Amino acid sequence: MKYPIILVVFLSIFSFNTNAQQVLPMRERARVIDEILEERFELLLPQLMDANGIDMWLLIAREYNEDPVVRTMLPANWLNARRRTILLFYRDRKSNTIEKLAIARYNVGTAIKSAWDKEKEPDQMKRLVEVIEEFNPEKIGLNYSKDFNIGDGIVKTDYELLMSYLPSKYQKRIVSAEKLSTAWIETRTAREMEIYQQLVAITHQIIEEAFSEKVITPGVTTTTDVEWFLRQKVNDLGLKTWFHPTVDIQRSSSKLVSHIESFSNRPDDLLIREGDLLHCDFGITYLRLNTDCQEMAYVRRSDETQIPAYLTEAFASGNKVQDALIANMKKGKTGNEILKASLEQAKSTGLRPSIYTHPLGSYGHSSGTTIGMWDSQGGVEKADGYYPLNYNTVYAIELNNTIYVEEWKTDVRIMLEEAGFFGEDGFRYVGGRQTEMYIIPRLSSHLGN
Repeated sequence: MKYPIILVVFLSIFSFNTNAQQVLPMRERARVIDEILEERFELLLPQLMDANGIDMWLLIAREYNEDPVVRTMLPANWLNARRRTILLFYRDRKSNTIEKLAIARYNVGTAIKSAWDKEKEPDQMKRLVEVIEEFNPEKIGLNYSKDFNIGDGIVKTDYELLMSYLPSKYQKRIVSAEKLSTAWIETRTAREMEIYQQLVAITHQIIEEAFSEKVITPGVTTTTDVEWFLRQKVNDLGLKTWFHPTVDIQRSSSKLVSHIESFSNRPDDLLIREGDLLHCDFGITYLRLNTDCQEMAYVRRSDETQIPAYLTEAFASGNKVQDALIANMKKGKTGNEILKASLEQAKSTGLRPSIYTHPLGSYGHSSGTTIGMWDSQGGVEKADGYYPLNYNTVYAIELNNTIYVEEWKTDVRIMLEEAGFFGEDGFRYVGGRQTEMYIIPRLSSHLGN
């Protein structure tokens, strides 16, 4: 495999080791999560509120029915909201301050202080109105949105309850916070990006082991066996997957299946044989960040000492589609504009591409610019297709290229997905990209015991 060399920072001597990377124990993870969250509240949130013209952001959630944005704001030792949790952020640009309050019975971690004494005012909503009147905001942002699901967190019951208490003059100041919530979800800090490198490296290492003779024995192992190895490996490391991993096969004796079968109707328990082309889709969650990765491998025949040249050339076509997409990722361009330009560029060189790149970060399918969907190659009609590309954001560079392989007398689909960061210095892969397929079994094993 060819990946750029990255500096691996060992965060704790008490961590669990997976090859060269480390997974922190739970207590250390909590410390890191809370430190990052406090930094985001203090440094990032004021910038985002200013940029979106909202001086008060109001988030209301109830236990086990959390607003998706609220979930990203809870401290590490809060697994859910408690009772009805109301978060209120007030930004005073003149004094360059931000107030972070919870109209709730408890402090929400160390960053958000409780502003409700139930003994003084038994009614939670009355206390909320008092705080709103004290600050007298010009615009009150609520998380409702027709198009951005993560920004549509306030439920009908809480909205109606709020309106039944809120004076009419403040009701007129309510606006959708969909752009603010999207910015909060999509924007990554410098420290988060340092951590992201480790997260991606762990993902690559797990795939490398799964696509090896340690896991796969041709004629014995099935695709479902490999899927559950991936799932079990993540669990054994104390991590989580945010979707069930998938493994599929292309082979010379079978015609290429449709996109719908590739993505959602894969058959289970296919026996892996020599000469098979394997593909996996796999992602993990760690330190409140997510990966989403697709890589490929070839199961060599007993008389082969390398991957056939025609498959190596086919694989390179997938990298070329990646290059076309990256070349068209420009600040302020919408997902649909980037998609159109990238497809045109790739097709002009004879490629047969499909691009379906999505935001990645706080969620696997996160908020931000959507650059195509596998069934919407003419553009995404929803608002996220028209949302602009911003700096300090991460994407799952997800795409494929279909290429006819003469030796197989059929089309082959090269499907790739890697995490990429877009910042003021341009685009970079967070932890490199696959430029050569894994070969199974290795010609000379380099895997540890």
